[in-house]
Amino acid sequence: MTYKKDLEATGRFLMENDHFLVVNHVNPDGDATGSLLAMGHILQALGKTFILANEGPTPEKFLFIPLSEKIINLSEVELDQIFDRAIALDCGDFPRIGEAARLLSEDVQLLNIDHHPTNDLFGQVNLVRTDACATAEILYDLVKEMGLPLHTSLATALYMGLLTDTGGFRYSNTTAEVMHKAADLLNQGVSPSDVAERCLETITASYLKLLREVLPTLNMDFNDEAAFLTISLEAMEASQANREDMEGLVNYARNIEGVEVGILFKQVDVETVKVSLRSKKHIDVSAIAKALGGGGHAKAAGCTVKGNLDEVTQIVKNRLEQAWGNQ
Repeated sequence: MTYKKDLEATGRFLMENDHFLVVNHVNPDGDATGSLLAMGHILQALGKTFILANEGPTPEKFLFIPLSEKIINLSEVELDQIFDRAIALDCGDFPRIGEAARLLSEDVQLLNIDHHPTNDLFGQVNLVRTDACATAEILYDLVKEMGLPLHTSLATALYMGLLTDTGGFRYSNTTAEVMHKAADLLNQGVSPSDVAERCLETITASYLKLLREVLPTLNMDFNDEAAFLTISLEAMEASQANREDMEGLVNYARNIEGVEVGILFKQVDVETVKVSLRSKKHIDVSAIAKALGGGGHAKAAGCTVKGNLDEVTQIVKNRLEQAWGNQ
């Protein structure tokens, strides 16, 4: 189907059903949270009942928009409901919804809204636009397609998604179309300075302590075109940092002059490592992530790999060497 047909099908799904479980991906970021809140406001405007949930805590910096207080962390709260209507937001594949999967009935009707190129169209209804800068951009299009009111709270949720997934409108996914949509959202009363201050500018003392632990791990390879950083369990303990503090550290590797690929290894336990990959122009890091069970975008992707730090580092370097050889 065409994108417009997909928008229409999504509108019908929302209009014809009720009592939705709305989820985003495990350990949500700004786009996932903004999209979750935006969908809540859309459903509220339609007079629908819904539950907003995700697995893992939502970063405090994103919890300033109305309906934030309604988000349930499934890692801490046990829901005793089973849903036959669900909406997955910003999830590249079904496993990304995490613990929410156990809340779905066997005959669930699932709406999948996403912008990741690696999305495998796991829903009964799929609204996937891989050239969108964020899932929030797709929801903006949906709001316009359905003729819904674009009030300040909804506009702020959408703007947060656009802002964070474009790196403050700096990444290559920032198009003229995106800027026009952002301008429209500003016209609805969004305060760009307030959103940027909360989502992009404010840092914690534990973030700085973690950064002090991580920067000395910098390692260069592939003729200094690849840079690697590592967050060990010991670094997390020494800095008393949390998951939120790790966000964005990979960019210290990527942003080095002359570097094409930046990679951050985050030790989850002694036999599990989360890997964040970023590139500038030539290397499709989503292909590397997908080969290792993850996914994402050509220039920003991630995966979780079993093994100790040394083993996972070598596995990823081998994949990166293959990617460079395939150019």
